[in-house]
Amino acid sequence: MPEKQKVVVIGAGQMGLGIAHAFALAGPEVVMVDVSQPVLDKAVAAIEAIIQGGVKLGKVPADKAAAAIAALATSTSAAEAAKGATLVIETATEKLDVKLKIMREIDAVVGTDTVLATNTSALSITEIAAASAHPERVVGMHFFNPVHKMKLVEIIRGLQTSEATVERLKEWSTAIGKTFIVVNEAPGFTTSRMSAMLGNEAMWMLSEGVATAEDIDTALRLAFNHPMGPLELGDLTGWDTRYAVLQHLHQTLGEKFRPCPLIGKMVKAGRYGRKVGHGVYKYENGEKVPGSGLRAHL
Repeated sequence: MPEKQKVVVIGAGQMGLGIAHAFALAGPEVVMVDVSQPVLDKAVAAIEAIIQGGVKLGKVPADKAAAAIAALATSTSAAEAAKGATLVIETATEKLDVKLKIMREIDAVVGTDTVLATNTSALSITEIAAASAHPERVVGMHFFNPVHKMKLVEIIRGLQTSEATVERLKEWSTAIGKTFIVVNEAPGFTTSRMSAMLGNEAMWMLSEGVATAEDIDTALRLAFNHPMGPLELGDLTGWDTRYAVLQHLHQTLGEKFRPCPLIGKMVKAGRYGRKVGHGVYKYENGEKVPGSGLRAHL
């Protein structure tokens, strides 16, 4: 990666801190932005823990770890942080109005050669790019959770995304050790579309009493060699996010993506998953509680 680059990550949740971690290890200056300083402090602590874990495992040299931590800064102002940025990655909540507001704010302060990327799971890149005076520099850069373990980056072209912008994202993806695929914009792209359908079908089976949550997840892990089951993955992603994606896919692609009502009930109950300690399963100290899977009668 060329020297003197500045990467700004907007959003310091689980995805944002993972993206910031990946770029900090690659060498550029990284600024993580959130409206809450306590959230930023928590994210920085999490990044440092991931980096130190890599050192202990012998995967990250101590000097590289120290440089990555030193390269990381925080800000509560997206507009201030974005000044002079080479790349801005927005990873805010999966709501179009929020993403459009951020895009307008950033577009007004960055140079014309700055690439503006969004980590949306399913929303239209073209629609988000319409908030920019230079839509050719707006692109999707979809990471996967947990970012420090997942190797893929999905690069999504909007209607007006330039080939030069796509090529720059390919270079950045390679520089941070990720494998990339390039996708022409479509609802759910490739990964969210497949994952949403799998998770939705798993919830339908759970709600119908076909099998327990534990057995549904075990089936996917052991029969198809998935690293985790679809209900465990939904807990990790967040059922609020999964529900929003399914609603969007249902509106754009039709009945096969109609969200299982059980997901809506969980969202209304605030059972979003790991981030709140309770989803399909309960979590204590970040670990799943054995036998805590949601039952069909609920």
